[in-house]
Amino acid sequence: MIGGGPQSLHSPPMSDVDEHGRPFPPPAGDETETLLGFLDHQRATLAWKCRGLDAAGLKATVGASSMTLGGMLKHLAYVEDDWFSRWLHGRDRSAPWNAVDWRADPDWDWHSAAGDSPDELLALWREAVDRSREAVAEALGDGGLDRLARRSWPGGRAPSLRWIVVHMIEEYARHNGHADLIRESVDGETGE
Repeated sequence: MIGGGPQSLHSPPMSDVDEHGRPFPPPAGDETETLLGFLDHQRATLAWKCRGLDAAGLKATVGASSMTLGGMLKHLAYVEDDWFSRWLHGRDRSAPWNAVDWRADPDWDWHSAAGDSPDELLALWREAVDRSREAVAEALGDGGLDRLARRSWPGGRAPSLRWIVVHMIEEYARHNGHADLIRESVDGETGE
């Protein structure tokens, strides 16, 4: 099923991109194409939910939650850099993450977004996604999905690139559910 229903003999041909600019994962791709296709679909869903909003829209909250779309963009930029650069390749944190006292404010990415403009937040997130794509391509050429991260958990085990990609799909999918609620509260826009 793509776009909400099964294809039939009378259906138009499947599109590679939906009406919101989201690419569909390849229906018959190999493991790498499928995983990265789903990750890009989730990334594009977040971009759709944040598209066209001003600073007030990116600062809107729902109910008792302090979560905002702007905070979500900054958080996911951080998570992209943390998993694909720091964990996967063992690189040091780059700006702005390297100047943060994470012990004093473990949710700095969420809190500090309120002081950033929509253009700054979107640029930070897009640049992080671009770096992540480059980091994934590098790792695919150096062991594929089985390639282990350079950093490991305290017990010495390191996640594979496969695990990191699936974790990132989960991270986006969870936050895109939040984004649906917040965006609807801002201007009534709904959608899957």
